[in-house]
Amino acid sequence: MITHFGTTAKGQDIDRITLHAGDLSVTVLTWGAVLQDVRLAGVDHPLTLGSDHIADYEGETRYSGSVIGPIVNRISTGRVAIDGMMYELERNGKGDIHLHSGSHATHLRAWKISESSHDRVTLTLHLPDGDCGLPGDRHIRVVYTVIAPATLTMEITGKTDQPTLMNFANHAYWNLDGTPTWDGHTLQVAADRYLPATPDFTPTGEIADITDTKLDFRAPRRISPGASDMDENVCLSDGPMPLRDVLWLTGQTGATMTLATDQPGLQLFDGRWVVRPGKGAYEGLAFEAQGWPDAPTHAGFPSIRVTEDAPYRQFTTYSFARPAQGA
Repeated sequence: MITHFGTTAKGQDIDRITLHAGDLSVTVLTWGAVLQDVRLAGVDHPLTLGSDHIADYEGETRYSGSVIGPIVNRISTGRVAIDGMMYELERNGKGDIHLHSGSHATHLRAWKISESSHDRVTLTLHLPDGDCGLPGDRHIRVVYTVIAPATLTMEITGKTDQPTLMNFANHAYWNLDGTPTWDGHTLQVAADRYLPATPDFTPTGEIADITDTKLDFRAPRRISPGASDMDENVCLSDGPMPLRDVLWLTGQTGATMTLATDQPGLQLFDGRWVVRPGKGAYEGLAFEAQGWPDAPTHAGFPSIRVTEDAPYRQFTTYSFARPAQGA
């Protein structure tokens, strides 16, 4: 079902698409390809954080649920080299940092509906040569599909007519309990390495063993706000892999989410800053399946270079289960 969601400050009409299959209902926006709402039968609250106001997605909530690119996360130097040519990027972070592709990135654009049905929608976006500071006439596609009993799949593809860089991620925030914070959730992540970060949250270049660190979630661990800050990339592999389960989240209610991806990295962010107007810190957790951040700056990181013959692809799934009766 497609309905009108709102009108942007520039007068763009934004639609809301509701998908459903089995026990899962998902709402997607054409603004930023946002995953606005996820509902599981038998659970009386949304599982992800969203807003009913388009102005929020243009402002404070601009990252919540959106597909961010063409380069998600940070480029520490504010510039990238592609085949010997240097490209200057918008420095919209601290110092020289290029953050989430700047002020004209994919999460701040109106996408087009290419196809839709009760359980699937395809959104498309065109980035002309030079857009976001990068070369290539690029065509981006996001396909959301709901599969019974309760799985959401997300496929992101990107085509270009010349070498460029692509690294997309969905930036949804999750809280399986519908509580003011995610306190008491249990987290497990299949990663044995991580990228230590500077105080500005850019990778130092080291690829470190995760053992005995705050990010060692190889065994399920209950988490609490402020106990150990999280805003780093954990390393799932040294390059794209076949789809596999990499993260398991369980709320105190017993509701669960399993995240699977083919990507080599996963940014864990604790939402310590306010992400929704009128709400507090630590309301939701973000798990951003992605290539390793700042890859063009570090020769030892998996490449995010794409070409006409080697396009971009990401496939990530979110599978949910409601609490067992009596839990």
